Amino acid sequence: MSKSALVVATAIATVWSASAYAEKWDMPLAYAASNFHSETAAAFAECVTTGTGGDIEIVTHASGSLFPGDQIKRAVQTGQAPIGERLLSAHQNEDALFGFDSIPFLATSFDDHDRLWEAAKPAYEELLESQGLTLLYSVPWPPQGIYFNKPVESVADMEGVKFRSYNNATARLAELTGMLPVQIEAAEISQAFATGVADSMISSGATGYDRKVWESLTNFYTVDAWIPRNYVFVNSDVWSGVSDENKNVIEGCAKLAEYAGYWRAVQYTDFTLGELAKNGMSVEAPSEQLASDLREIGDTMTEEWLSDAGETGQKIVDTFRGN
Repeated sequence: MSKSALVVATAIATVWSASAYAEKWDMPLAYAASNFHSETAAAFAECVTTGTGGDIEIVTHASGSLFPGDQIKRAVQTGQAPIGERLLSAHQNEDALFGFDSIPFLATSFDDHDRLWEAAKPAYEELLESQGLTLLYSVPWPPQGIYFNKPVESVADMEGVKFRSYNNATARLAELTGMLPVQIEAAEISQAFATGVADSMISSGATGYDRKVWESLTNFYTVDAWIPRNYVFVNSDVWSGVSDENKNVIEGCAKLAEYAGYWRAVQYTDFTLGELAKNGMSVEAPSEQLASDLREIGDTMTEEWLSDAGETGQKIVDTFRGN
């Protein structure tokens, strides 16, 4: 074999060897590509792809295009996808612990919610491990307000309103306020409001902005009910096969994503509320009566959650409250 042929053969073998060990991780996301969670995930994916030298290439798929939101966790657990992102409280029907971030009026500021997350994280990681999943990072949403297609001054005004439900907490809120819950994933919000399937929802200004809900809804009340979280998780069997070097890279990228995502949520809050108002929505604090009515409902839901979550849930709340 000539020297030049040997060089070519060696180069081909090197390329083949690199591609043989490279992995592509498809990462399903439930929210629009323009949503800050999806943007954070895309930056995380690029960080991992670059940091591992292409050993692991993460490709994100936004808007439920790879798996619908309600199928993402199961897809990762069963190995259909190695990694994914999901709203944490969407799985509260599996275990009450998944709903710690949706206890109404327990932690309504970013600082308080950060302390709540630290109190819950150890038990939460243990729960995920028991389900074959490994937590990589978690990012909060902006505080949750309530959208309507009419002015609302009290809970009595909510009677019979068709309300978008996406987890146990929102379904229970609908029940306690007399609204009618309708299960709707994030990717279906715009169509649901446009066609009258739903007339109301509790969500952040970010979701309303992403989905241009001002085309169908008129009022947003900044009740700051709770601050939910999204989380990014990897199949534990897949994770165990990652080299220690690449695990360090992924964990480093995850820390950057969690930090960046947190501050995006903080900064995005004021921006998105401003955009709702700029596009014609009424954005205001709830009336005293509405705030009082919702606090009573919050007390009821807190007691119910503590009953369902048992000693683990009580420990989380006690740790958060400094008891």
